[in-house]
Amino acid sequence: MSTTATIVTIAAALWVGFSAASVFLRATWVVGPLAEYGVPRSWWPWLGVAKAAGSVGLLVGLFVPVVGVLAAVGLVLYFVGAVVTVLRARSYGHVPFPLLYLAPVVAALALGFPG
Repeated sequence: MSTTATIVTIAAALWVGFSAASVFLRATWVVGPLAEYGVPRSWWPWLGVAKAAGSVGLLVGLFVPVVGVLAAVGLVLYFVGAVVTVLRARSYGHVPFPLLYLAPVVAALALGFPG
């Protein structure tokens, strides 16, 4: 894995980890929109767990590539689902937010794990 791929993967993992922590800490800028989109409150901890697991999986993938690939694919599905949720809620102005998390995960997958 190249230095660039390693840096992008670590950055993506930290970024997604920040997102998970924001859900666990019920940051207003995260849970407010979740409520607005109609995401049940009982799902919020599980969404945080999914992001945290994906973040850890990306880091583990630096040493065990198949884990990184699986984590990245899972996170891609997660954030594509987030885009769909935002679109279904007709909050079109919020679409860029899940894309900000999706992009570095896709970059990490494209740069580093196929080897």
